[in-house]
Amino acid sequence: MNYSSAISTRDLRQGSRLAKPHFDVPLLLITYAIAIFGLIAITAASYTPGQTSAVDTLFARITQTRNGQKQGIFLLISPVVIAGVMSIDYRFIGNRLFANLLFWAICGVLFMTYVVADTFQGVKGWLNVIYDYTVQPAELAKIAIIIRLAQMLSHKEKPVSSAWDFMKMMMVIGIPAGLILVAGEMGSAVVIIFFFMAMIVVAGVDMRVIAGIILGGLGALIPLILMMRNSGSYRFNRLLGFIYPDLASADITYQQRNSQTAVGAGGWSGVGMFKDGSYTSLGYVPEGSTDFIFASIGETMGFVGAAGLLILYIFLIIRMLILAYNTHDRFGRLLITGVAAMLTYHIFQGVGMAIGLMPVMGIPLPFVSYGGSNLTTNMAGIALVLNVTLRKPQQTINTEGAISRRGKLPKPARKAA
Repeated sequence: MNYSSAISTRDLRQGSRLAKPHFDVPLLLITYAIAIFGLIAITAASYTPGQTSAVDTLFARITQTRNGQKQGIFLLISPVVIAGVMSIDYRFIGNRLFANLLFWAICGVLFMTYVVADTFQGVKGWLNVIYDYTVQPAELAKIAIIIRLAQMLSHKEKPVSSAWDFMKMMMVIGIPAGLILVAGEMGSAVVIIFFFMAMIVVAGVDMRVIAGIILGGLGALIPLILMMRNSGSYRFNRLLGFIYPDLASADITYQQRNSQTAVGAGGWSGVGMFKDGSYTSLGYVPEGSTDFIFASIGETMGFVGAAGLLILYIFLIIRMLILAYNTHDRFGRLLITGVAAMLTYHIFQGVGMAIGLMPVMGIPLPFVSYGGSNLTTNMAGIALVLNVTLRKPQQTINTEGAISRRGKLPKPARKAA
């Protein structure tokens, strides 16, 4: 095989530190910078008029706010989650048996959630654990699906070379996404479809197969939308309200309209946190500490705070893309791609629906929105990326111009030497 073209574009990055096994400190620092920002934003979004604190400090407000307390606990536990995921070699995680067991286990939990969970705001998505602590299996399922997809797409050169390969791939997506969809969590189902498309592109799946998947998906949307319309689903009304706001009732557009007003009220530097009379403090934006937390950030911290958060997100995604580019192990690259795509869609949807660019769905902002399941899932995703960068096989360029793993020469070159 002729590697001359590969050398011309990759020789620099092959010898760089990022191409070698390492613990990626910048990625971890960016992650915790966003998570701490989120803890502050959750505390501000949970403020109610007249709320006073014996010691008026930010730490006191966090500890005296129920949402701040709980998010703070999960944030303190997150290093344990990261250490736990990183303690298992990612190549073992990519073992076919392990990936299958994890995948079917989470499918079982999703089915159990649909059967036994109480309905909350039209969604059967939470299982009670202890006291008022709940777990949202759909969030945890995203990591299991990414692992199973990465294992499936990396085990041979042509990932989808037969009809059976195609059927297995669609089952890995269809079963959990279907369970999540019937439970009412359309947003999570869309996230799964998004990172699935990103992963099959990076895996090198034939473009004709990808085109067929896209066309098939578009074709499936028509009966789905018709079914939602005929059933009087509020999700269809939300979609209609996004496309034709003038035709929708006021209660359908209420949340997004007030969200846009709150963002606009923040101006350049914001009205300030813990201020009586703000849209945030008066609760004019429902789900202000979860799905619509960006509206609270825009109002309380203004353009400066919102832009600062977006810059941190850009750094986070770019860092992961750079790490994926410098990872030569196929399974590891697909893991990083899946996590990066998952976070990218959450960010785009979470910000977009707060400012009216996307329809309303139950999509939390990564590391920022209130919720232990979401924070744990995202931290586990970052841990997978760190796991890959720490243990990935190193590749070097030998004197013959061929690329080999761990610095070893190919067999013919070793004989010549």
